[in-house]
Amino acid sequence: MATALVIENDPTDDARRLGEWLTEAGLDLSVLRPHAGDELPADLAGYAALVVLGGDQQAYPADGVPAAPWFPEVEALLRKAVRHRLPTLGICLGAQLLATAHAGTVERSPSGPEVGPAVVGRRDAAETDPLFRYVPLIPDVLQWHADEITELPAGATLLAASTRYPNQAFRLGDRAWGLQFHIECDTAMIADWATDSALLAELGYDPDLVVSACNAVMVDVEEVWQPFAARFAALALGELDDDGPRRNLPLLGH
Repeated sequence: MATALVIENDPTDDARRLGEWLTEAGLDLSVLRPHAGDELPADLAGYAALVVLGGDQQAYPADGVPAAPWFPEVEALLRKAVRHRLPTLGICLGAQLLATAHAGTVERSPSGPEVGPAVVGRRDAAETDPLFRYVPLIPDVLQWHADEITELPAGATLLAASTRYPNQAFRLGDRAWGLQFHIECDTAMIADWATDSALLAELGYDPDLVVSACNAVMVDVEEVWQPFAARFAALALGELDDDGPRRNLPLLGH
């Protein structure tokens, strides 16, 4: 079975539903938790894909010191993945690290935090993207971030945007994707994040209302992003090419 390396940067943001979708689609997952002391590999030999998850840290250093000591290693792996055309997916912080690893810019968003259910708009370039071509024009997503990618890496292709946060999804090369939003969360994860949340306090949002609003769109998020995850797995398994899937894959829902 092909194995995807999954890097968990924060114990509160595990692979959750995304992990279930990838394993259902045929990928084995090797989850490393550097926050708990797991050592990251020097290279990606033996892996069919790389997934970098989110977290509460910043992708940019403070006073020259990385927000997490393993971030330089993660960025090095992301550069190797792009260079060697290994299917790669970065979620929220993972997308930001994919950007900073390739000279993009991430900073505290001047628009303020973005939290809760939202939609993003698919860009024209998504029409020819192997994963995004089947995503609806205005898909449901879950947001939970205070930082944003203010400048994409040179050569990146913008795939989805929103009014306040233009760089919502992008591709580097032909096999690495970054999503500023979350697709992996379930309601329990959102509820954990909402407990004593500084972001919600900053926005003046009622935690219970945020959790309820997120829960209300969980089915819609799954309808779009479960088949997206299945196509990513198919790419890692060698079952997806530029002409589309080589076997039947879901376009929406299961």
